[in-house]
Amino acid sequence: MNDLLKHKLAVLPDQPGCYLMKDRQDTIIYVGKAKVLKNRVRSYFTGSHDGKTQRLVSEIQDFEYIVTSSAIEALILELTLIKKHDPKYNVMLKDDKSYPFLKVTAEKHPRLLITRKVKKDKGRYFGPYPNAQAANETKKLLDRMYPLRKCNTLPDRVCLYYHLGQCLAPCEFKVEDTVYRQMTDDIAKFLNGGFKEVKIDLQKKMESASENLEFERAMEFRDQINHIEATMEKQKMAMNDFTNRDIFGYSVDKGWMCVQVFFIRQGKLIERDVSLFPIYDEPEQEFLTFIGQFYMKPNHFKPKEVLVPPQIDAEIAEKLLEVNVRQPVRGQKKDLLQLAEKNAKFALLEKFSLIERDENRTIKAVEQLGEAMNIYPPLRIEAFDNSNIQGADAVSALVVFIDGKPAKKEYRKYKIKTVQGPDDYASMREVIRRRYTRVLKDGLPLPDLVIIDGGKGQIEAAREVLEQELGLDLPLAGLAKDDRHQTSNLLFGSPLEMIPLSRRSQEFYLLQRIQDEVHRFAITFHRQLRGKNSIQSVLDEIPGIGPKRKKQLLKHFGSVKKLREATLEEVVSAGMPSLLAEDIVKKLKE
Repeated sequence: MNDLLKHKLAVLPDQPGCYLMKDRQDTIIYVGKAKVLKNRVRSYFTGSHDGKTQRLVSEIQDFEYIVTSSAIEALILELTLIKKHDPKYNVMLKDDKSYPFLKVTAEKHPRLLITRKVKKDKGRYFGPYPNAQAANETKKLLDRMYPLRKCNTLPDRVCLYYHLGQCLAPCEFKVEDTVYRQMTDDIAKFLNGGFKEVKIDLQKKMESASENLEFERAMEFRDQINHIEATMEKQKMAMNDFTNRDIFGYSVDKGWMCVQVFFIRQGKLIERDVSLFPIYDEPEQEFLTFIGQFYMKPNHFKPKEVLVPPQIDAEIAEKLLEVNVRQPVRGQKKDLLQLAEKNAKFALLEKFSLIERDENRTIKAVEQLGEAMNIYPPLRIEAFDNSNIQGADAVSALVVFIDGKPAKKEYRKYKIKTVQGPDDYASMREVIRRRYTRVLKDGLPLPDLVIIDGGKGQIEAAREVLEQELGLDLPLAGLAKDDRHQTSNLLFGSPLEMIPLSRRSQEFYLLQRIQDEVHRFAITFHRQLRGKNSIQSVLDEIPGIGPKRKKQLLKHFGSVKKLREATLEEVVSAGMPSLLAEDIVKKLKE
């Protein structure tokens, strides 16, 4: 522990608040909350911890804190800070999926729609439906029963839906407001659990039609009854009060938490959600953070009621979520809560071996690699590779691995601009210069290790730019390959030396994955560029094709491959004159 940390720990206040842990690059890596800041923050640096908490503490070089007036304020602030800073050690709910709703619009001629966005537009929303197929089937059923408008804009004549009996054709016939009001009320009643009453009413209508010898009409009612039974009654009832509720259960073991959520909609258990993640705080506090994030997404539906385990502070959860939070002690709700906890426990046990295997392949491999190279664990690794054919269409690629895993959003592609001919050393100088000039200019995080997919020449070319031009002292290594183009040696140091690594070690396998990934990324980019340039050079040889028409063709077909496969008629449809289209097809076939 450095002197700065010791001094800050000594003056921590005895108040609730949030704390922000920082690494040696002053990046926020963890945000936490505490009822008593002094006790919670000091606990990280005293006593024994599990492996992943030790890993977090080993990276902490500084921290900040914000005092709040209450525990609930600290929880709300924590959620805001996590969303703002995206710390790598915090639980982040990456799943951006939103569930579909059924909506009856508030238009003059209302429609029944499926939507994933809830707006304040006076429409009536029902759901959500975690099972999108169930939402589609329910809409199909209601379309057969209630003939609301289907088109976005009214046509000038009746359409097929009118002839199928699924639209009243307001485009041609006047429909009274009372008719629409009755249908929309029936839809609302149906979706709020009244489908059994609708089914009984349809049975009476079927019997009446049959008695009046209206057999076709009776068959329509029979089909609607069958659809109700197939769509609405195939799910087992979980509750008989038709209340929308979410039931949360969790289990904790070896510093990991699994949370299971049961979705109860209209009295039915329709789906569950499973989340598994490491924790660094008390389980009850981590659960409150999780549940706050769970409902932070704008399209994530808050039910009428939420059930949580008895060890959770229900008062804080209720203030945070602004819905009724209950902790049942008996009955069916208690049984479902225990079932969610039981599922969480089994899911945690089932996946533990996979988690440990993944840690061995990633973060532990990173730590072992740092030990072998005698450097700080390279949590952020940036790797470069060049690709060209005799200097033509020269490109370079950058891949980034964070904590031993590829961070694909940070991958970058580079067209080589200043180098003529096949000169790998000059190409490497250019791309290293461009990359780290931008990093310094924009204040981006510096890597803990730079890897060059090449030999001594490329490594020294990169070192020349980093140290002499940019004044950066970054660990720089190279990966050499054997005769079979397989990863063979790790070169590091100045002068360069081979770092001995076991061919069966996880750190060696990590380097193999990095080398394979950067090579794949560079080759793929080179092939794309070469294919594009090839087709463009062919088009340039055709009289009548200028920059505008070339751009028009590529925009219309979307890709070079589709343009090559296009027929004469398709090229004409892209806006080319017939004779010119014939020349294009002929040239591309050659």
